[in-house]
Amino acid sequence: MPRALVVAVARGLIVLLATIVGAEMSHAGFPDIASLPTSTELPDPLVMFDGSPISSPEQWRERRRPELKALFEHYMYGKLPPAPASVRVTLDREDRDYFGGKATKKELTIDLGPPASSKIHLLLVVPNKRSRPAPAFVGANFYGNHAVLDDPSIALPTSWVPASAPGSKNYRATDAGRGKQADVWSIEKAVDRGYAVATFYCGDLAPDHPGFNDGVFPRYAGQQNSKRGSNEWGAVAVWAWGLMRAMDYLQTDDDLDKARIAVTGHSRLGKAALLAGAFDDRFALVVSHQAGCGGSAPSRGTVGEQVKQINDRFPHWFDGEFKKFNNRVYKLPFDQNGLVAMAAPRPVLLTNAVQDTWANPAGQFDVLKAADSTYKLLGVKGLDGAEMPEPGKLVGDRLAYHIRPGKHSMSPEDWQVWLDYADRRFGRP
Repeated sequence: MPRALVVAVARGLIVLLATIVGAEMSHAGFPDIASLPTSTELPDPLVMFDGSPISSPEQWRERRRPELKALFEHYMYGKLPPAPASVRVTLDREDRDYFGGKATKKELTIDLGPPASSKIHLLLVVPNKRSRPAPAFVGANFYGNHAVLDDPSIALPTSWVPASAPGSKNYRATDAGRGKQADVWSIEKAVDRGYAVATFYCGDLAPDHPGFNDGVFPRYAGQQNSKRGSNEWGAVAVWAWGLMRAMDYLQTDDDLDKARIAVTGHSRLGKAALLAGAFDDRFALVVSHQAGCGGSAPSRGTVGEQVKQINDRFPHWFDGEFKKFNNRVYKLPFDQNGLVAMAAPRPVLLTNAVQDTWANPAGQFDVLKAADSTYKLLGVKGLDGAEMPEPGKLVGDRLAYHIRPGKHSMSPEDWQVWLDYADRRFGRP
């Protein structure tokens, strides 16, 4: 299970008004935006909020990383609760002859119990031909497990689905949507490479629509929209937390290699994947695909979606504090390079498309460059001196980057890159 949330000294560029007790500070003690300094540059992950430098791996692990976590929770994503104390997992369906005998398909229900009182419906496909437990990718999906495979036996989600979902009728999933995302997920391709794939519908926990009265929101806060605290979690944090809860189960499945599980996601779910990978070091590899603003692109970026635009269009994704930065992004005491740095020394791969300028591909490469110093401090190669590559070329080491021709989408070509990079980091299955 994840470590208890550590609330540490506030980070920054200069000494700020705060009450410090030892090395800890409550969320309530963070200063308001008016008291934060202004910085047009990406803040250095190796400089504490009080301006003191981080010069050793021990200082990073014990002081700076916990501090960054607390800052991201307070000013951007909202505070993530710990894992539920009581969780029950049931195997609903199993097919050991899947893909013509190449794989085993499992459908599991993760009942989170109180106070969440919600269920994650996890679809897991594991290759049968292997001599040891399989490495795996886990990620949330946009429309339901029935959409990622053309299989009439996979349960339809019963919660709200967006009108844009294939086969959606009155915001509910139907059989018409079955298999419509099969190419997007390329599960059989992953199985042929020796990888398991696990996924669940993001709406199991937080339907992707404005408001905080559905999913786990009211069960944890016990409050209606108008009474939410300013640093209560938004949907991106809920989806990341859901990936951690899926990881709780994956760590117990004997078919899987617990030390070789990667987290992945596209677009808004790529934001969640990066957040989960940064906060939970059980994820051995992090792949964030076209995640853009609020994910893998800098909040200080001048290309593509801006903080105000994302908060105005998707007010449920982040906490109330983040909205204060709509027109004052240079006041943020961190940027997304700090989130990437939190994953160090584990591998992080950012993948993009040339025409997806809304996600600021070049800015994402800058984020990797600005996280590289943390990897070096921990004694490993990060970006390894790489320059922004031409389309179709994967560059970097434990910090890696790839951009392809095309638009905002998730495709078999992207999976090819992810699997190749996983082979490089994990060893070929």
